[in-house]
Amino acid sequence: MSWSEYDDEGPGAPIDEHMPDSPASSPWGEMRSTGAELQANRPKPDYPDPEPLDSHGPARIVALCNQKGGVGKTTTTINLGAAIAEYGRRVLLVDFDPQGALSVGLGRLDPRELELTVYNLLMQRDVAVEDVLLKTDIDGLDLIPSNIDLSAAEVQLVGEVAREQMLSRALRPVIDDYDVVLIDCQPSLGLLTVNALTAADGVIVPLECEFFALRGVALLMDTIQKVQERLNERLVIDGFLGTMYDPRTLHAREVLATIIDGFGDKVYGTVINRTIRFPDATVAGEPITRFDSSSAGANAYRGLAKEVLARWPNSGHA
Repeated sequence: MSWSEYDDEGPGAPIDEHMPDSPASSPWGEMRSTGAELQANRPKPDYPDPEPLDSHGPARIVALCNQKGGVGKTTTTINLGAAIAEYGRRVLLVDFDPQGALSVGLGRLDPRELELTVYNLLMQRDVAVEDVLLKTDIDGLDLIPSNIDLSAAEVQLVGEVAREQMLSRALRPVIDDYDVVLIDCQPSLGLLTVNALTAADGVIVPLECEFFALRGVALLMDTIQKVQERLNERLVIDGFLGTMYDPRTLHAREVLATIIDGFGDKVYGTVINRTIRFPDATVAGEPITRFDSSSAGANAYRGLAKEVLARWPNSGHA
């Protein structure tokens, strides 16, 4: 099945006919009978536009983390960051994945041609964060890029003193210049991700509405708890975000219901539907809010931005 068949603005995709009709024969146990009720009773998000700011900073640092790849971390980092910037916040995006997908998807950069990246910021004492910062075409949105060099940091950091705090120290000089810092983590729970969690105030966990996306969540939660206990007492889970959701398929509805049942109010009311417009925007090197400003995807991330800001402590400032 092609991606275009899942376009939430195009013709309806068929309901998944391979799922059994009987709750007893479903691998989800009784989830089929309870999923509809969970979603029906869930309050619909309706948050006001954030108030304008009189000043900026200090930033709330948020890591977008999930060790499973392909769940929408980079897409969410780009589009949530752009949507928050639309509301007058100063936003810094940190590409903390050696694949450099955030750098490519936001500015059509060739990571191989970058002279300075987050790797240099971490590993070279003579490189300051201002040397690495790149302005984007979006007002109020800046980027610290990455490339394959960052993969070497995982090994090189092992011998460093306080190796888990390298990113935190690197970002410290610009915290007062921004309202929000979003860190796009690599799909692993290695030392780079631990660095991001140690630097962060909160974690957003994107979860694809597909069964295999739920596997390994317990391991992620265990890692977050260990960082809370040993490295960063202020770290909290801001929320779980359902992504790549297709409400026309029974499977997606059951997975979302499972997420809501497991994490309750920590699950954002905003859900990101699957649509072809996201990969189109990535190819164009633009956030969906600019590439197709009136699309359902753009409006979903604007809604998420309002919800995220409203949920944060001191949200009037952040």
